[in-house]
Amino acid sequence: MSRILVVDDEAGIREFLSDALEMAGHEVSAAASAEEAARALDRRSFDLVFTDLKMPGKDGMWLLRKVRAEQPEVEVVVLTAHGSVDSAVEAMKLGAFEYLQKPIGGPDELCLLAARALERRRLRDAETRAERTDPGAPRLGHGDPAMVPVVQALEKVARTSATVLLLGESGTGKELAARNLHALSERRDRPFMAVNCAAITETLLESELFGHEKGAFTGANERRRGRIELAEGGTFFLDEVGELRLELQAKLLRVLQERKFEPVGGTRTIEVDVRWVAATNRDLKAMMSDGRFRDDLFHRLAVFPIRLPPLRERPADIIPLARDLIGRIAPELKIRQLALSEAAEQQLLRWHWPGNVRELANVLERAAILCDGQLIQPEHIWLEAGGTGGEVAGGAGGGEGEVKTLAEMEKDAIARALRSVGGNRRRAAELLGIGERTLYDKLRRYGLD
Repeated sequence: MSRILVVDDEAGIREFLSDALEMAGHEVSAAASAEEAARALDRRSFDLVFTDLKMPGKDGMWLLRKVRAEQPEVEVVVLTAHGSVDSAVEAMKLGAFEYLQKPIGGPDELCLLAARALERRRLRDAETRAERTDPGAPRLGHGDPAMVPVVQALEKVARTSATVLLLGESGTGKELAARNLHALSERRDRPFMAVNCAAITETLLESELFGHEKGAFTGANERRRGRIELAEGGTFFLDEVGELRLELQAKLLRVLQERKFEPVGGTRTIEVDVRWVAATNRDLKAMMSDGRFRDDLFHRLAVFPIRLPPLRERPADIIPLARDLIGRIAPELKIRQLALSEAAEQQLLRWHWPGNVRELANVLERAAILCDGQLIQPEHIWLEAGGTGGEVAGGAGGGEGEVKTLAEMEKDAIARALRSVGGNRRRAAELLGIGERTLYDKLRRYGLD
């Protein structure tokens, strides 16, 4: 069902257009003036606008320019009286999809034109999604038993509009899981919007999420729509949600509860319909105890929590995942064929992957660059800064040196992380991609100070 806004100062025409479009299965709103339509467009998003050109006050041309400047993805059809074709042609030059002459022939003509305009909107959205989609992105699971319940949970919750909280260490594929969830949902044809709260400065994050009005702050020279508004009808992925400051947590809570918000520096209220997926590698319950994360926001986000296991807990996925990643990396580096030798695969299986899938991708990209031929060997695999896979495993070049247990390697990794940050436990936890509470538990387990 598409959202259509009908704008005409004549009540009879408004009612005719609204009734015909609603009978065709669309959700229709009506406005008696361009100013009223502008307020409606500020409050929520529409897929298509039908507007009369000649109206008292602001006319349809003014409304068309506003839509093209602020919501260029919205299609516009203009209505013009017989003999005013010149104005309609001017509207087409400004970006209108088509014009419809009054008197309108009948509901069939109207609905056919609406269907054509909405089809162009869908094609444009599909092109945008295709540009943003990585065709070489790895699958979420490759058969390891640890990933089976994750895949099953995503398939079940995708059929609903429930808010999902993805938990797990950094690099476990939480954004990939969110994209899978979106692709399996009924919102798959609508936008998927992702924002990493840790990648945007606090001063800019609020504007990125909620948008801002002209003059809201220094440098705000024009009105800007926020990413939440741009995700209308689709899925909004909020990564690293634990990085949100308390003031933004309160504003986000209102959006989750009431499905509405105000842009920065504005008083108008915008309604929004999005499916929320949040992710974090932090211990939100510990942050709640410390007063750094709101209890009410946590319970709103954790309607359906899913934990993504780290790569070390899904060893059967390592080699299939590595082969998928190699298939993506090779074309990027303009290498015709690239594969892992059996010895290199064994080298990958011996490592405990503290950086998870992200670390595996980085290791393979380095190996592809170091490899002179088409077969990656153990000596091409660097598993820690300044060292090779052979050194990590205890022997040179993947030889038969002593292999450490996973617990020993984890203890060494924690000790190295602590040394590298001067003993700062919070920074060490971030470096390792685990929560501080998890780090404290491991320090006690391994007897590390």
